Amino acid sequence: MSRACLAALSLLALAACGGGGGGGGVPPPPTGTNVAAVIVDAGPGGTAVNLPFVSVSVCQPGGANCQVIDHILLDTGSTGLRLVAEALPAGFTLPQAMSSAGTPLYECMTFADGYSWGSIRTADVKLADGVASNIPVHVIAAPTADPGIAQVPADCPNGGPPENNVVAFGANGVLGLNVFREDCGAACVTTAAPNGQGTYYGCTATACTGVTVSLAAQVPNPVYFFATNNNGVLIQMPAVDSAGQLAARGSLVLGIDTQANNMLAGHVLLTVDANLGTFTTSYKGASLPVGFIDSGSNGYFFADSSLPTCTQNTGFYCPATLQQLSAVNTGRNNASSTVAFSVANADTITAAHNTWSVFPNVAGTTPLSASFDFGLPFFFGRSVYVGFEGRSAASGTGPFVAY
Repeated sequence: MSRACLAALSLLALAACGGGGGGGGVPPPPTGTNVAAVIVDAGPGGTAVNLPFVSVSVCQPGGANCQVIDHILLDTGSTGLRLVAEALPAGFTLPQAMSSAGTPLYECMTFADGYSWGSIRTADVKLADGVASNIPVHVIAAPTADPGIAQVPADCPNGGPPENNVVAFGANGVLGLNVFREDCGAACVTTAAPNGQGTYYGCTATACTGVTVSLAAQVPNPVYFFATNNNGVLIQMPAVDSAGQLAARGSLVLGIDTQANNMLAGHVLLTVDANLGTFTTSYKGASLPVGFIDSGSNGYFFADSSLPTCTQNTGFYCPATLQQLSAVNTGRNNASSTVAFSVANADTITAAHNTWSVFPNVAGTTPLSASFDFGLPFFFGRSVYVGFEGRSAASGTGPFVAY
């Protein structure tokens, strides 16, 4: 498991109902120039469930020729801005980043459910009132759409399918705002294949070769490089109806403890592992060292052999009755918090509302038995903070999460 992406899981054509949320409630939608709108809807493919989207302005370096790209997945489980090439306007190009050897720089980003491939480009990135100038971004495209390079290297795929277009990716891109500054970190500075799998490559028309990459050349968390409000983010999502609903709107607030609309006081702060961004979750007597909060996952994902799995929605839980469950999260600072949640029968509720996109009680299995993934249903009815590594707020020093 790399620091780049803890998880990004797709829920295909699933609708759910039930009652989750909690966490003390969320105040009215915040106002201010540091606020970006979040929407949970069916997405560009028309089938998304429990996926939050934002719009990002992407400009050629220097601020010229800016384009607003909507339906970018807001993901607290990964780092960096990644854009699906086919979602960009025709003729809109960004400068190619180069490896230290002078070859075009490419990246393989692996997610829990597949992988994405494409070139590293440079851009100015704007979100709310923040601007990150001339930073690397990942432009995702299949090799057939980028004929100047060789095929995807053999050590890129992770066993999952390619996610190199809008339909497969489920969004026009992803904005990774987890606790880390860049997507790979020191591991990619010293080795071309951390954890035995390639990440960055120098490519020609005949071959792509794994390369080491400096921190400055890696795809970064754009908010980290804003001039202000750059120590973290706050995501506020409303409580949703226990039966689910068609769509939902929330807010992404830049900064923590920097303005009246992003104060953290009154919430539980959990410091996380400096390498993985994780805390410890206790669930049904088991201590799971890889607990994490991930808005890019559209359900709770954990291992529980006592819950029956679905026949239609493979990989999800289908208990006969609504299950009221709880888990305890403990940070590296020994602060702890109990999270109550519910799990509904995914097959039953799919038939009830198959055009809805917001459901609070969806949960599924995971092959990582030591992990507990608190996906978007955890965010409903909560204010969730992500504090960046190397940055401080009045309430604490990152990396941390709070809610």
